[in-house]
Amino acid sequence: MLQKAVILDEKSMNRAVARISCEIIERNKGVDGLCFIGIMSRGVYIAKRIASRIKETEGFDVPVGILDITAYRDDIKASDRDRSSVSFDVRDKKVILVDDVIFTGRSCRAAIDAVMSRGRPRNIQLAVLVDRGHRELPIRPDYVGKNVPTSREETVKVMVREADGCDKVVILENEADLKGMDK
Repeated sequence: MLQKAVILDEKSMNRAVARISCEIIERNKGVDGLCFIGIMSRGVYIAKRIASRIKETEGFDVPVGILDITAYRDDIKASDRDRSSVSFDVRDKKVILVDDVIFTGRSCRAAIDAVMSRGRPRNIQLAVLVDRGHRELPIRPDYVGKNVPTSREETVKVMVREADGCDKVVILENEADLKGMDK
């Protein structure tokens, strides 16, 4: 895979997280009843950053959970090992699911199923750092850091300093696709 473009650098990622945080506070008229659940793996880091930003702004610790959606996916074999860590009750809460990239919507559908298996929240909202389009399901994020039109052959890769040593979002192209363009 070859890097085609950097679509978010560290500063623009920080601005996107700040904007999402403010929109969440505004739309929910504060933070009462909110909880975040980050979808493994990069969604967890984004969720923690949003929660940290809200703590700075509102002075309130919004709980953050970690969700492993593997058992709820329809496109891969489920693992016996659930690495989720949701230490709070989701019943009657405003659950904000957080993911790094939304593409077809299938991961979000799996995450909704995983949350509903833990209880019935008041509502479920979706925050994503990048919306790249190409939805297969009628799922739309409530909060978006950046909309990035892509082709199906491209890959959007989110890198976070906690896991990758840097903060940036890039578009990658498959080398085979580029060779085919030469013909």
